[in-house]
Amino acid sequence: MSVSILDDFNHLPLAPLQRLSLGWLARAGVEVAILRLDLIDPLISGNKAFKLLDFLRQAKAANAPGLISLGGAWSNHLHALAGAGQRFGFATAGLLRGHPQDTPTVRDLQALGMQLHWLGYGGYRERHQPGFWAPWLQHYPGWQVIPEGGGGLAGAQGCTQIVSQARAQLAALGWDDYSGWWLAAGTGTTVAGLVLAERGQHPVVGAMAVPASHGVRENVEAIVTAGEDALALIDASRGGFAKADAALLAFIQASEQEAGLPLEPVYTGKALMALHERVLAGAFSPGTRLIFVHTGGLQGRRGFA
Repeated sequence: MSVSILDDFNHLPLAPLQRLSLGWLARAGVEVAILRLDLIDPLISGNKAFKLLDFLRQAKAANAPGLISLGGAWSNHLHALAGAGQRFGFATAGLLRGHPQDTPTVRDLQALGMQLHWLGYGGYRERHQPGFWAPWLQHYPGWQVIPEGGGGLAGAQGCTQIVSQARAQLAALGWDDYSGWWLAAGTGTTVAGLVLAERGQHPVVGAMAVPASHGVRENVEAIVTAGEDALALIDASRGGFAKADAALLAFIQASEQEAGLPLEPVYTGKALMALHERVLAGAFSPGTRLIFVHTGGLQGRRGFA
């Protein structure tokens, strides 16, 4: 059952750390505990809740009237941002990729009070250009700008809490330690946050759910400097962002039936399938204990119905 985010922006409710029971893990002697960030809040879900923490604090300290960011027609980030705006009394605006679409996510954004601006595809590509934000801040003076996906150092700093959340629950699993982390990477911000928090104690593997051309590695390296043993980024994109082939969908369906775990094909499903492939290839010795992060995003499942 989902719980509610705290109102002071300082700490989030504890996401459950649960054993992941799947036959291919048991046969390999690999133990996995899954941190269910998808259960942390019904609206501000998954890793997006952590990535927004510092931006919400900044907006509150500056008395910003609103929050503005970017995303697509199925954006988990904009969905969480609109929920945070409604929850905490900020107006919100979203700059969207492409041309107007009617999706369940877009309808949610509108119901949550977010003002939507469709930039087309060319206009959206301009988001990294100098001066992009100037006209928008003239239109929305004093608003808190939040990078696409909640990326950057502020987003990563919020994600450091993920490590302390998991560690607080190890004893309940009977674990005294763990071998490392495994999670999906979109912008790489959450991966960077885990690396910051770990300080080299345990390796972090980011399964890139987007092609390398999206700049995940560059985004992570702009935030953290990590040795080879502390960070690994592997390709799990399966041909592109939000590409869901038949093998992936079949793997998700089988995993959901066996483990009773809801997945989605854009991020967490791809990350778990990448782990499955590595386990079958013998990449982990028996006795390995991994923490797998469920990064949420289940609202996006509606795009694959």
